[in-house]
Amino acid sequence: MRAVLCSEWGGPERLALGDVPPPVPGAGEVLIAVAAAGVNFADTLIIAGKYQEKPAFPFSPGMEVAGMVEAVGPGVTRVAPGARVMGLTGWGGFAEKAVAREADVFVLPETMDFVTAAGFPVTYGTAHGALVWRAELKPGETLLVHGAAGGVGLATVEVGKALGATVIATAGGPDKLAVAEAHGADQLIDYRREDIRDRVKALTDGRGVDVVFDPVGGDVFDASLRVAAWGARLVVIGFAAGRVPQIPANILLIKNLAAVGFYWGSYRKHAPDLVTDLVTAQVAQLFDWFEAGKLKPHVSHRLDLAEAGEALTLLSGRKSTGKVVLTTSTA
Repeated sequence: MRAVLCSEWGGPERLALGDVPPPVPGAGEVLIAVAAAGVNFADTLIIAGKYQEKPAFPFSPGMEVAGMVEAVGPGVTRVAPGARVMGLTGWGGFAEKAVAREADVFVLPETMDFVTAAGFPVTYGTAHGALVWRAELKPGETLLVHGAAGGVGLATVEVGKALGATVIATAGGPDKLAVAEAHGADQLIDYRREDIRDRVKALTDGRGVDVVFDPVGGDVFDASLRVAAWGARLVVIGFAAGRVPQIPANILLIKNLAAVGFYWGSYRKHAPDLVTDLVTAQVAQLFDWFEAGKLKPHVSHRLDLAEAGEALTLLSGRKSTGKVVLTTSTA
């Protein structure tokens, strides 16, 4: 089968398309004939050796896929060959076939195609978990979403609206802000030409925001501390800006703020029994919202599996909006 292979740490240019034997599902595992695979910022980290986990060489990046179940291992009862599914793989998704744990595989709604499904679980799972599990966002609160035109940011705009929040979106440039607005953002801030602190204060009559969703870090996080209302919750998702911010504890104290981290994938490792029920309910809610038209996943680029390096470069260079998805000949 065709697979994108990482044989040494480095950038997207080090990846190569190769021919490898297909994986065999073990106990509790599902073999998926991959039609499409979502591309994530974490894929750029895992091939550079900068991710939380470091697979043995050679390996294929790719942590989310969609396709048909081809075979199941012993003990699998929830899905059967022929089912249309999306799955979380950790890595190994940039290939024509991939294996996932049964607990990480979900049967798709009839209305969801494979390209949409391939870019759905990581971004929407992160958005929902961050806002519901960690921030406990309530209807009527104000949510500030940074990087709002990217995959996880755009998903968070939609999930925030579905939960009844007023959403302020930040992004770089009018084109990206237009995408955020089309997906439900109530107010827009162009951080390239506007001061986040001044604009948020103006938009909230000086009160500030109740929840901050931040996959950017750096100066953006610093500004978020200043615009957080008393009792606000700041959810740290990542550091796309490159600088990991240091939090002045006195600001947390004075404003009664809560700054919490959220890494959705770590639940699978540290709380596997808990996460099965949590994620099953979470995905059911997200699928309900999708079928009701509240979630409208946006894929800005669709490329062939052989173009994985280009796809990762688009993502890391912030040239995409929403999701970038790789497809195989079966898509």
